[in-house]
Amino acid sequence: MKLLLTSGGVSNRSIRQALVDLLGKPIEESTALCVPTAMYGMFPKTAVMTWRQIAGLTPTPMVELGWKSVGMLELTALPSIDRQNWVPLVRETDALLVCGGDVLYLRHWMRESGLADQFPSLADTVYVGLSAGSMVMAPHVGEAFVGWKPAEGGDRALGMVGFSIFPHLDNAMCPENSMADAEQWAARVPVPGYAIDDDTAIKVVNGVVEIISEGHWRLFER
Repeated sequence: MKLLLTSGGVSNRSIRQALVDLLGKPIEESTALCVPTAMYGMFPKTAVMTWRQIAGLTPTPMVELGWKSVGMLELTALPSIDRQNWVPLVRETDALLVCGGDVLYLRHWMRESGLADQFPSLADTVYVGLSAGSMVMAPHVGEAFVGWKPAEGGDRALGMVGFSIFPHLDNAMCPENSMADAEQWAARVPVPGYAIDDDTAIKVVNGVVEIISEGHWRLFER
């Protein structure tokens, strides 16, 4: 997969252009599937937000970008559905729009549903993560971002990239996400970490990392 890992969605012209480049065609000619599952890990406070994200009515643009078509892929439903009814749909779509919420809840259902097993075969698919949807690709999320707790404990995510992500840097709505907080988080994460604001995205193609930003960010080396 080609990854576009964002904190605040496709929030500016630079991130949108990066998405178009990854798709290899206009957004208006591309299909997408929205994955809202992470939000259910933060119920009940995300009930209205979940609907708004799916409807494209949030300040974190994903669904409302002008796609040719947008479907919904709810991971908690997939174990009860024949694979032949959803695997071809995933393989044929141009982009997966993976929403924010609780990152370890999302990781659990990516594995439980079988979606994570499909990732190695999705060479041409563009994965667009929003907040937790981006963080889930890391090896670790950091103790500060553990909410819903998996049975095995810990803070491990999917490990599809070699770095962790601290999102919403210096966002006024997230006072606990200051640069000082990011420094404390990075000191406890055993891999390199990027602190990114909502105008920054991390593009990863064939293991090559590129920062796309109209805001500010910081790399914490290990």
